[in-house]
Amino acid sequence: MLFLLTAAILGGCKKMVVLEPSGPVGEHQAFLIKVAFLLMLIVVLPVFVMVIWFSIRYRSSNKKATYKPKWTHSNAIEAVVWGVPVAIIIALGYLTWDSTHKLNPYKPLESENKPLEIDVISTDSDWLFVYPEYGVASANQLVFPVNTPLNFRLTSGSVMTSFFIPALGSQMYVMAGMQTKLHLMADEVGVFRGQNMEYSGNGYAGMHFKAISTTSEGFENWLKGVKESPDTLTVDRFKEINLMVNINHPVTSFSSVDPNLFNTIMMEYMQWMHMPEHGEMEMKYGTEPEGHMHMHGHGTMH
Repeated sequence: MLFLLTAAILGGCKKMVVLEPSGPVGEHQAFLIKVAFLLMLIVVLPVFVMVIWFSIRYRSSNKKATYKPKWTHSNAIEAVVWGVPVAIIIALGYLTWDSTHKLNPYKPLESENKPLEIDVISTDSDWLFVYPEYGVASANQLVFPVNTPLNFRLTSGSVMTSFFIPALGSQMYVMAGMQTKLHLMADEVGVFRGQNMEYSGNGYAGMHFKAISTTSEGFENWLKGVKESPDTLTVDRFKEINLMVNINHPVTSFSSVDPNLFNTIMMEYMQWMHMPEHGEMEMKYGTEPEGHMHMHGHGTMH
């Protein structure tokens, strides 16, 4: 019955992206989901079977069933009722503890290839992707080489959003005046959907983008095309984009970017919230502050 119900609910899905990921982080998370589902079935399936069996076996018209009105206790049943859930909780607890460390979104991914640094800035309706090493940027389109670790640094120029590429795994909250980090990687060429998972107002419906995993040659060709763009991304240009709420904003390339754009956006909201200067925060916490400045994925603030 459970399988039929699950199949009926998921029957309309073309592809369960989260369970069929295209990167190592997503694959580990998909494994966890499957293991947790199977462990829960150890409890759920016997319950459904016993509900049906008891209903038939002990129906009022069946006079052959054993009747024990004075029965009160069974050590075997107590062992099963308490032992199985405890064993499941221990197994799930260990998997959760182990995976929490392995999948720490701030933990860089191991790879023979050099990581690609990408600054992600969200607005009310757009995603901006800045490539500091190359001095270029793209709006509403993320392009990167396959099998290359992606080191994301994220902040918001407006409201709180949530950065998520389901095919690669792990979502990360993005907040004004705060910096979060995320490390992902794609192990196959493809085009994946990226989106905002946090309802953020009028522009929320348009906050999705294509995350394109391509070959090294494809990435180099894309960079050449971006560098030929007549648009540049200055602080003033960003402010213009940040004021727009346009759910149909097209993909835009910027051939050059203000190198201080990310920190300038951060500082604007840090001053507004009367928070210490960025330099003071680095002196106090280092380059990766652990204080209230940062929020890890899935809502864990520390």
